[in-house]
Amino acid sequence: MEAILDFVNSSGFALFAQGDNWKCLVMLLIACGLLYLGIVKKFEPLLLVPIAFGMLITNLPGAEMYHEIFFAGGHIHWDLIGGAEVTQAFINELAAVGVSDAVLATAPVGASITVGLIDILYLGVKLGIYPCLIFMGVGAMTDFGPLIANPKSLLLGAAAQLGIFMTFVGCRLAGALTNPPLFTSAQAGSIGIIGGADGPTAIYGATKLAPELLGPIAVAAYSYMALVPVIQPPIMRLLTTEAERKIVMKPLRQVSKTEKIIFPIMVAVFVALLVPSAAPLIACLMLGNLFKECGAVERLSKTAQNELINIVTIFLGISVGATATGRTFLSLQTIAIMLMGIVAFGFGTAGGVVLAKIMNLFLKEKINPLIGSAGVSAVPMAARVSQVEGQKANPSNFLLMHAMGPNVAGVIGSAIAAGVMISLFG
Repeated sequence: MEAILDFVNSSGFALFAQGDNWKCLVMLLIACGLLYLGIVKKFEPLLLVPIAFGMLITNLPGAEMYHEIFFAGGHIHWDLIGGAEVTQAFINELAAVGVSDAVLATAPVGASITVGLIDILYLGVKLGIYPCLIFMGVGAMTDFGPLIANPKSLLLGAAAQLGIFMTFVGCRLAGALTNPPLFTSAQAGSIGIIGGADGPTAIYGATKLAPELLGPIAVAAYSYMALVPVIQPPIMRLLTTEAERKIVMKPLRQVSKTEKIIFPIMVAVFVALLVPSAAPLIACLMLGNLFKECGAVERLSKTAQNELINIVTIFLGISVGATATGRTFLSLQTIAIMLMGIVAFGFGTAGGVVLAKIMNLFLKEKINPLIGSAGVSAVPMAARVSQVEGQKANPSNFLLMHAMGPNVAGVIGSAIAAGVMISLFG
């Protein structure tokens, strides 16, 4: 009977009643909600499903697949991963840098913590490997032809990064109302990157600037990316007139193969020299695109587009979702991050549309301001939204290829903006 009682008391069902494990129940409900959005509603299922499942398994008491203490304080504690015992000096050091008591309580002095599956997978996120490899796959699937054919769209992609910097300012102002400030400059910068509508970039920025906020930032970034067709149209219609939405744009010129080969090489060199902090993301993005365009490495191109990006997406999604534990996710900071994420997307959309309207004051051949909203780097979803809204105003209007210019420019722009934030506050 004693053995049976020990078994029951050590089960996850019994652990729910201990301490603050009630938060795990809340997180399980949130995880199930995200699974519903991904599976039933088809909102970014390729990433939302693994993220939600990672959130599910990390909040099962007793599973012990992810240990926050290994990565507490923003650093990888290799000695603990290697089996070293937790010391009082180590606990004091973490407490001094602001690690919460809830996280410290998971590692009693003298304990030797067994490494879990997610701990190993999460190293790829922490070391910045997964986001860069995903960028390589994105580059292999991206056609920069519309951007090369219409270089003006680069400005629209840059303007859409307004959401990143406005959100940074908003986080700092909001944080100033509390004592101590709700967000540090580094945390505000990582939250602002959500406005780029680029999940891998948001994750990369968070790992460099605010690893303790990685879970909420990742969930916010991918949730709002999935809601681009819901968030953007009202803003687009508010900022444009019906006449502007009806503007028909001339077909883009044909871009030569030579131009498409030179472009990724030129961008990789220029951006790496301009913003060295963005070099890993941009280099991988452009290498993948070079695989696609050069025509000499078809096997590498297909691998980057399919097997590589699919495998890394699984590992990235599960390990990022696993960081959203009840101890860290259910907080005032998380609510603020979700709210600021909406602000970021709103300003990003508005920035591209408003700049397009300003450019029309000086251009003989007018551009449809709707393509400016595609400057956020949710590829190709944002471009499709521009196409749909354009056809609602003028059924004979085809804006998709025109919108792809700002859309792919936004991928480059968000990586550069993240590099700027990392350079300033990393």
